[in-house]
Amino acid sequence: MGKIAIIGASYLQLPLIETAKKMGLETHVFAWEAGDPGEAAADYFYPISIIEKEKILQNCQEIKIDGICSIASDLAAITVNYVAANMGLTGNSLDSTYCSTNKHAMRKCFFEHGDPSPRSMTIMSLSDLKGETLQYPLIVKPSDRSGSRGVTKLDDSAGLENAIEKARSQSFEKKVLIEEFAEGREYSVECISWDGEHHLLAVTKKYTTGAPHFIETAHLEPALLSQDILSRARDITFHALDSLQIKNGASHTELKIADDGSIKLIEVGGRMGGDCIGSDLVKLSTGIDFVQEIIKVSLGQKPALKAVANCAVAAVRFICTREDLFVLEQIKKENPQFIVREEIHPLSSNQITDSSSRHGYYLLRSEKVQEIMKYLPREKSQ
Repeated sequence: MGKIAIIGASYLQLPLIETAKKMGLETHVFAWEAGDPGEAAADYFYPISIIEKEKILQNCQEIKIDGICSIASDLAAITVNYVAANMGLTGNSLDSTYCSTNKHAMRKCFFEHGDPSPRSMTIMSLSDLKGETLQYPLIVKPSDRSGSRGVTKLDDSAGLENAIEKARSQSFEKKVLIEEFAEGREYSVECISWDGEHHLLAVTKKYTTGAPHFIETAHLEPALLSQDILSRARDITFHALDSLQIKNGASHTELKIADDGSIKLIEVGGRMGGDCIGSDLVKLSTGIDFVQEIIKVSLGQKPALKAVANCAVAAVRFICTREDLFVLEQIKKENPQFIVREEIHPLSSNQITDSSSRHGYYLLRSEKVQEIMKYLPREKSQ
């Protein structure tokens, strides 16, 4: 029986653990002990924080794992590639990992390789902006976080200091990325790579709360884009993956497409997209088991990528307000067959501040995009 290490035990990693077990693999899961579902689902659970990469490496060497992976976590990707590099397993280099998890390093890499990306700079405090000429509107966000944590859009300098402090408090390295705002609608490109060869699996349309925090409210797959736009988005994504030296495993590239068709890279994660994108939407819309293929790559096996004919349309809508629950009840009355899965938590009076504070979600699937889109949120101005 092969042995695989999985970094993280939250609900995000549960599909990875369950799929690995179905593949006949022995699962060794590492995470801070917090009662997360992956703790009970694992064959072996180790209460070690995912940032303690040296301890995890020591354990993995003793276990003699055959592969290591994680999904939907930049922080976990650092440990995954550290262990893989030190054990001669399939992964990405440590230089690549740094550039794909640190937004300032990523922007610098994009600039050096000619990838289209907004102008930006990294600071630690407001005083670092003296003499700089970035043009409003600006996006202020932590240099090394995901999930919309600490993100603010500013149309002018009012509130700049507070936005910087908010982003800085969310950053692990206590640094802030300030970038010029890119106009357009938001999309993500889901890919898998093997030995430097990239494969596009799907393009996802993102719905958000809009300014100032851009918290995701839904995702639709496949995105309704022309063949020309799809081709250019693929080419830009593949070039960015080469720039970042992402050669193996999943990637999640966020970009914006303006009304004139111009495309700007926002960021690239050398890991699968969260929010049910990689774990569910790709399989529902293409028939490709993204999670299974990620496991195979981590074991040093070439992925088998064959989409199913007559692909469907898939979406996830998140529970942020009571309106989202009303829509779910509407679907249950009108088209209950569209519902793939739901996970609902009690609504609280607390404000939704980032992706982690939402109250659950429901997954939808249909053969026709119009049948799904009527149950998605109204698009907000970007």
